[in-house]
Amino acid sequence: MPPTTLQTPVGTTLAYVHTQGRTPTLVFLPGFRSDMTGEKATMLAAHAQSLGHASLRLDYSGHGASTGAFEHGTIGLWTQDALQIIDHATQGPLLIVGSSMGGWIALLAALARPARTTALVGIAPAPDFTETLIWQNLDQPARAVLQRDGALRTPSPHGSDQVITAALIEEARNHLLLNAPIPLACPVRLLHGLRDADVPWQTSLTLADRLQSPNVLLTLIKDGEHRLSRPQDLALLRATIDELLTA
Repeated sequence: MPPTTLQTPVGTTLAYVHTQGRTPTLVFLPGFRSDMTGEKATMLAAHAQSLGHASLRLDYSGHGASTGAFEHGTIGLWTQDALQIIDHATQGPLLIVGSSMGGWIALLAALARPARTTALVGIAPAPDFTETLIWQNLDQPARAVLQRDGALRTPSPHGSDQVITAALIEEARNHLLLNAPIPLACPVRLLHGLRDADVPWQTSLTLADRLQSPNVLLTLIKDGEHRLSRPQDLALLRATIDELLTA
């Protein structure tokens, strides 16, 4: 299905795919430099369709089929992108699934729409990663370059170098979650691989502790890596979704 587009007030064109069905709508939020064509996003959409549920997958500005420069993006902007599409394309209850950075954005979206969020799933969720995994791991010379030039090019284990901007780091400090209780009451499921080389599994442990919901389950996959896109990982995600839909 080709994506639908939504024009934002600032002139960005956001791309998304929405399929009709009953609620809750299954919403997938991708990670940093990822998009809605990935295995988890497309599997979730297909699974929702098989169950007769509506689904929504999307690209933030500067990602995938959406316009805008990736280097201009921030956590706040990408969260706003997600909320604009959610509010435009869907009505009623939501089951929000977020992968890596999308797990952070899923938490922020759920906090912004608590009455609509019936459940949340974080796949190797990465709240606060700009601070704990980027800024705190930069040495002083790298921090000086970032502050002087406004951007820093760093090697990526997934291909070409990635650009980290000072704006990304600084704006994200308005959205940090792990230093205080997180006032979400809905059921939350966290899936994390013990072999995750990008986001430590301890992040999910901290997140589970900070969430105020009494209904939080963390599943650790002993041989799981960051993407959690193997057939057995996708089967676990489907089972997790099914459990939440029938609870």
